[in-house]
Amino acid sequence: MTEPYYSDELVTLYHGRFEDVLPSLALKADLIVADPPYGETSLDWDRWPDGWPSIAAQYARSMWVFGSMRMFLENRDEFADWKMSQDFVWEKHNGSGFAKDRFRRVHEHAIHWYRGKWSEIHHETPTTPDATPRQVRRKTRPQHMGVIEDSTYVSVDGGPRLMRSVMYHRSTHGRAINETEKPVEVVTPLIQYGCRHGGLVVDLFSGSAAALIAAAQVGCRAVGFEVRESQCESAAERLTNNLVHAMACAGAAERQAAADA
Repeated sequence: MTEPYYSDELVTLYHGRFEDVLPSLALKADLIVADPPYGETSLDWDRWPDGWPSIAAQYARSMWVFGSMRMFLENRDEFADWKMSQDFVWEKHNGSGFAKDRFRRVHEHAIHWYRGKWSEIHHETPTTPDATPRQVRRKTRPQHMGVIEDSTYVSVDGGPRLMRSVMYHRSTHGRAINETEKPVEVVTPLIQYGCRHGGLVVDLFSGSAAALIAAAQVGCRAVGFEVRESQCESAAERLTNNLVHAMACAGAAERQAAADA
């Protein structure tokens, strides 16, 4: 079995193709996260890995896949083992296309796929913290027919709101370690939706390790795979820094709790 390139209490990163390494690990994922090469440019690394969705189907029944609409349509037959449940849209602050005869594309899709019965697939939509009590204007009418009385304002509890299917977040240009790096903040709600706390997330194309970090931050275990050693090196450094930061925050919280006591 291939030795991990990086490992800590929650995250393990392997250098190699997932289809070569994953069979030796004998694991089943609660959720797969995949940000494959879209195959839309002439760059050497941007090559769609033929057949990967069918291989992924052997290791999980729930999967989020980032991509463009063109990518999904061109490779739709490769998702024959999966059913689509929904799409999530990440709106960026800048565009990724340079064609002058098309709209400037400032979004990417993440599509959730599943296998088997939907009732058996873990799914829990995150809620947003911005729901607040509000006043609703309601008109009152007398019991008998007549003129509608003056409006009254009734305070209504906002309650938790389901997170919307479109998220705006700045891209990572200028500070990214991967050409198509996704912000951790964008990946986090997808993991919260598809994986219970303590579950296992498998990232098939780890790149910047954003999904691995997002999984660890919400209390999930994570295993990732990356074919480029240069990316593994940068990802391992990022994971180490993230772990040190998380441990420092935990230590500060414990010290504050002790001081308050």
